[in-house]
Amino acid sequence: MNTFSTTTISNIKVKNKVLSDTMRLLSYTLIFGGLASWFSVASGAGFGSAIASSIAAIVVIWFVLPKTQNSNKGIITAFGIAGLLGYSIGPMLSHYLAMPNGADLVIQALTGTGIAFFAISFYAQNTKKDFSFLNGMIFFAMIGIIALSLINFFFIESSAFSLLMSFAVVLIMGAFMLSQMSAIINGGETNYIAATVGLYLALHNMFTSLLHLLGAFSNDD
Repeated sequence: MNTFSTTTISNIKVKNKVLSDTMRLLSYTLIFGGLASWFSVASGAGFGSAIASSIAAIVVIWFVLPKTQNSNKGIITAFGIAGLLGYSIGPMLSHYLAMPNGADLVIQALTGTGIAFFAISFYAQNTKKDFSFLNGMIFFAMIGIIALSLINFFFIESSAFSLLMSFAVVLIMGAFMLSQMSAIINGGETNYIAATVGLYLALHNMFTSLLHLLGAFSNDD
């Protein structure tokens, strides 16, 4: 009985540590990513450099993160990913900030993303349910989104379809955040660096998609 209690307490401590470490690193990387975005806007970064930065971030996520996430080097990797992704949205931010109500749109997108994250986190912590069953659906949904977006970009060129894809991304990223938070809380995710990068990606994609939607429905767009 004592062994069971000790093991249970130990598991709870591990889960709480992963959660606290994830939230701490996530807050730092969000600040760093925000600074990278500001630098991108201030330096007048073009879409070419933004695309290169996005590709670099994907390469780091695929090939560098798996090799470094179990060591302190993973922290540097997480900041590198945040910086690259932050820099990549500079031209997009510049486009919206040039609009008469652009600053309001950016703030609204940031606020919406923040509210969604805190609401999802609160729900995940209070329900204690395991939402890992969403992972398969999220994976195939993202594959479908990427494929349909490419088809739209090269063949259909429909702004309405693009908005639909952005709306779908917001929903999928919300589901991913729920699944990730659930995994952290229930012990399914024990690597806080990998968890941080996953949540950062979800927040990044949700923010850019929300900004696209808000910009499209703005009277000044």
